[in-house]
Amino acid sequence: MVKVITYGTYDLLHYGHIRLLERAKALGDYLIVGVTADDFDKTRGKINVQQTLMERVEAIKATGIADEIIIEEYEGQKIDDIKRYGIDIFTVGSDWVGTFDYLNEYCKVVYLDRTQGVSSSELRSEKRSIKLGIVGEGLLVLKHINESSFVNGLEVATVCTLDDEIGAATKNQGIATTKDYDELLNACDAVYVFSHPEKHYEHIKKALENGKHVLCESPIALEKTQCTELFALAREKGLVLMETVKTAFSTAYNRLMLLVKSGKIGEVTSIDATCTSMRDLNEASNPDYSKIWNSICAWGPTALLPVFQILGTEYCDKKTVTRVIDEKYRFDAFTKIDFIYDGAVASVKVGKGVKSEGSLVISGTKGYVYVPAPWWKTDYFEIRYENPADNRRYFYQLDGEGIRYELVNFCKAIQTGNTDNYIGEKVSEAITTVIEDYYSGKDTIMIK
Repeated sequence: MVKVITYGTYDLLHYGHIRLLERAKALGDYLIVGVTADDFDKTRGKINVQQTLMERVEAIKATGIADEIIIEEYEGQKIDDIKRYGIDIFTVGSDWVGTFDYLNEYCKVVYLDRTQGVSSSELRSEKRSIKLGIVGEGLLVLKHINESSFVNGLEVATVCTLDDEIGAATKNQGIATTKDYDELLNACDAVYVFSHPEKHYEHIKKALENGKHVLCESPIALEKTQCTELFALAREKGLVLMETVKTAFSTAYNRLMLLVKSGKIGEVTSIDATCTSMRDLNEASNPDYSKIWNSICAWGPTALLPVFQILGTEYCDKKTVTRVIDEKYRFDAFTKIDFIYDGAVASVKVGKGVKSEGSLVISGTKGYVYVPAPWWKTDYFEIRYENPADNRRYFYQLDGEGIRYELVNFCKAIQTGNTDNYIGEKVSEAITTVIEDYYSGKDTIMIK
């Protein structure tokens, strides 16, 4: 029996894919089809894949052509698969000519001419691009503009900013710039909100009322009732409202969450998350606290994310200690929040006026997870045990700090109508509640 193997993403399966599979099957008696996993696609730059891995696998299965379907998850797997399955022929499309010649050492390599016609990329590009408007100040605006170029089906149409430096940089890239938020809303389909946290509620509500989808840098609002109201309004209007913390979209962070929740370190007993950065205060000789995000808003959502996603949002008690350096704008140089759960504890430390080891440690009854600083740019973590021989290290590529991944998921939510996102409404409300308590002084001790 002659065994044949081929690989592909098979996003939006079309006639060209099917013809290639049929011709691959004709080369032998038994065809194995390797479907590339989402994470592996990301490492190869394919971040705009429209269908999930299981959707793509089911589409291949439905053709009835493949005798067996496997998942391609890592670099070098092709050699392993050829040896494991006793493959006689490896085949792919002719656009890869020469790329896989090294496999001739293990089996025969055949390049098949592709069927002329539509490709998956063309199918994706046929969808009208989503015109994105960005409102806010700071370098993150420019980062989102740059990262949007990696996302198929997304176009930054307009930027609304009061920051003249950002406005000038935006114009240099040929993007319309305005200081009028209404003008931005008239020119876009969706809005990315990175204005000062005090403006988030106002900007989100107005966008939703004008029929625009919204991606908002966390926190969504400064009061829980406002957060709840905005999600309800989005549902009523049939629009996507997605809160974003870049860390939530990184492959490593998501793998970390899955391993922890699957019991890899036993029952989670403690979480310690620290996020600090002194850049904003160091770069300004006389900081304008009305424009700079304070520590609790800038870093709080990131530090709180693993706590609420692992231990849940129903904590028994919470204590906050903060050092405020500007009373008028409630600007904290440092804030520490301790949570008590039924059977677990958590502690988060955030600061713009202090420097500390920005690591994440998740302690369990069998072992613990250690993510080195800066853990919020997660591309590597370790699971450690009592016996060091059992320790494991995990590496995952992170491109663009996770921004391009959040943009891809925002576009996909708009296109599919699936409003489930990486953070979740309950977590958004819990983050907002903690920030609201900080501003009101609830369960808070101030130090000097």
